Amino acid sequence: MNNITSILILIFLAITFLQSGYDKLFYWKDNVEWLKGHFAKTPLKNHVPLALLNILILELISGILCVVGCVELFVNNGRIFGFYGAVFSCITLLMLLFGQRLAKDYDGARTIVIYFIPAILAVYWLN
Repeated sequence: MNNITSILILIFLAITFLQSGYDKLFYWKDNVEWLKGHFAKTPLKNHVPLALLNILILELISGILCVVGCVELFVNNGRIFGFYGAVFSCITLLMLLFGQRLAKDYDGARTIVIYFIPAILAVYWLN
């Protein structure tokens, strides 16, 4: 099977972002409440719901593009949707990283880098 590494990374990213989007969508109030405390001492303190909505939309776009990209790679070796899924994943992760750095949550920022590495590899391999 061709492209197995790219397919596996796209599945990884799809699971990551679709599950995270599901969590934000169905536990919105809990997420907003927790994040207001997390960002209380940052410029985002009054914009948490809007920032969370922005992240939710990007996560859903990333996850859906990664799923479609897996199917496209499997069916006809196409790379367009997977590439854009990986790019959107990187953009989403960079936004999350920025938020964690603003909140001075350096352990959280470090964790995001773990997800960024396979995402950037997917961009490279699918380009």
